[in-house]
Amino acid sequence: MTRVGSVIRVRPEMEAEYRRLHAAVWPAVLAQIADSNIHNYSIFLRDGLLFSYFEYVGEDLAADLARLAADPVTQEWWTHTDPCQQPVETAGPGEHWAPMEEVFHVD
Repeated sequence: MTRVGSVIRVRPEMEAEYRRLHAAVWPAVLAQIADSNIHNYSIFLRDGLLFSYFEYVGEDLAADLARLAADPVTQEWWTHTDPCQQPVETAGPGEHWAPMEEVFHVD
């Protein structure tokens, strides 16, 4: 199992919309997340920063994330959520959610 954390900003004027969308995530999006071997997925918000965390239980994270990104329903979902978000200043070229380094973990 691989733990994955990433960060992005929520646009202040879009926070209410982002919360509304995530209060009722589309069932097909949730199914695709599960089908992509992503478990225990959470998004946290504080001071304009969104922090996402999930546990990956598959064999090939890059392939499963590519399959998730290719899903037409997920792509449609992102047309609603992406305008609510703004990459952090240190995000790399083409990076939306910026990956974070795990510096501590205990079970």
